[in-house]
Amino acid sequence: MKEQLQPSTSLAPIPAVMVSCGNMDKANITTIAWTGVLNSEPPLVYVSIRPSRHSYEIIKQTKEFIINLPDENLVWATDFCGTKTGKEMDKFQSANLTKEAGKMVAAPSIKECPINLECKLKEIKHLGSHDMFIGEVVCVNAKPEFVENGKVNLAKAKLLTYLGSEYYVANKKVGDRGICLK
Repeated sequence: MKEQLQPSTSLAPIPAVMVSCGNMDKANITTIAWTGVLNSEPPLVYVSIRPSRHSYEIIKQTKEFIINLPDENLVWATDFCGTKTGKEMDKFQSANLTKEAGKMVAAPSIKECPINLECKLKEIKHLGSHDMFIGEVVCVNAKPEFVENGKVNLAKAKLLTYLGSEYYVANKKVGDRGICLK
């Protein structure tokens, strides 16, 4: 028999993504685990962000963002961008990440991420602790080695997932939350 627990967000694994926003001159990155797909046609995704976060106001004002999908080589940078605030630093510079101009949005993508989803903000849903930013994917950029027959082969990319307080790739633990603080 299963034990009954208090309601919680016990859904795992979930993607660990880096969301970039702003523009090429002034940008920020926030790490998000509250993200996913909402719709296929049109392609809609979401990121849920606390109103107190620096990226919240940037995305609200610019009405666009990029969901950057990090691989196992970016576990430290992913954790760093989720535990530090862009109010106090340039996270691109501090995490040794490269800005790459978006093709359909002004926000920069993260060059080191194998896959980037450029999004235009469609709606903000106020939910409680977080607000859900619904974005329409207007462009997908992928490194050529992950493209097959005009589609992204996500299995080849060794993308990060988040499980409780640990990062994984293909069910293999690759780091702990807070690794950048050690």
